[in-house]
Amino acid sequence: MFENKERTDINELGEFGLIKHLTTNFKIKNDYSVKGVGDDAAVLDSKGKQTLISTDLLLEGIHFDLAYVPLMHLGYKAVQVNLSDIYAMNGKASQITVSLGLSSKFPLEAVEELYKGIELACNKYNIDLIGGDTSSSKQGLVISITSIGYAEADKIVYRNGAQENDLLCVSGDLGGAYLGLQILEREKQIYLENPQIQPDLEGKDYIIERQLKPEARMDVIALLEDMNIKPTSMIDVSDGLASEILHLAKQSNVGITIYEDKIPLDPMTYETARELGIDPTVCALSGGEDYELLFTISQEDYKKLKHDVDITVIGHVTDKNSGCKMVSKSNNVHELKAQGWNAFNK
Repeated sequence: MFENKERTDINELGEFGLIKHLTTNFKIKNDYSVKGVGDDAAVLDSKGKQTLISTDLLLEGIHFDLAYVPLMHLGYKAVQVNLSDIYAMNGKASQITVSLGLSSKFPLEAVEELYKGIELACNKYNIDLIGGDTSSSKQGLVISITSIGYAEADKIVYRNGAQENDLLCVSGDLGGAYLGLQILEREKQIYLENPQIQPDLEGKDYIIERQLKPEARMDVIALLEDMNIKPTSMIDVSDGLASEILHLAKQSNVGITIYEDKIPLDPMTYETARELGIDPTVCALSGGEDYELLFTISQEDYKKLKHDVDITVIGHVTDKNSGCKMVSKSNNVHELKAQGWNAFNK
């Protein structure tokens, strides 16, 4: 979990001392942030824009395994998971709050590692840390992050705006994070059976990074703005492509058809899936944690982005009665089903 000869008991600092210690290096970067950490509440000035707020809860043993997840990576990923929700609304993320539940096994040095990852994400994405809370936990590590962002009212994109004949697009590639998790789980089991065997992750850098250090797609939002494209609907791919398509279709009251041969898969994702005896398409449809953006655009906007290699058109919007379907490489039609991550599956 965390190996360090130095071990400072958190009780030595107390709650307020801990927060002050962890947040000293965090400086305010956004003019939307009037007052950050250090008072009873943060003060924000939205400057006439609409405020976007999203919260995620990450629990040890449910959302992450400290046997193979470095604390610095965990801090970074916890922020990305939240920022992705703001970008999925076509907004610009600007602040986060961080709340932790810490068990007695965590010394100060371990929490500092976690905050190094949080700080790295804040600096890279120009985010202000403006508050949070800490508490003891009897259930292992608990991380709750709230992200805050802004957008002009007419720029916000919801899940319910897809129209018949719109094109369905996705950024990046899919399935890699799920396969990275499978490799990490495999190596953990091998280690538990024989601690003398070192993990074999050679050649799997990309998919391991997709799992441990995802990147929220702030760049895609900037790209769409530059292209003067406002998606008609949008969602981030956290629970698997199929699940997110069903969300868009249900909330927009439409059907959606996608084409298997259009789903973007990285070569390493494809090859690793084959090695493990898993269908690569299933990894994309049901894997989750890719944090790419899935969105619909009007056909008139297609010419603006058709040459962008990082955005792929994978299908189109149909009438509600057609349902959600995938046309396979062999031209068979399959009904799409949500078989990805479910927060309440045991």
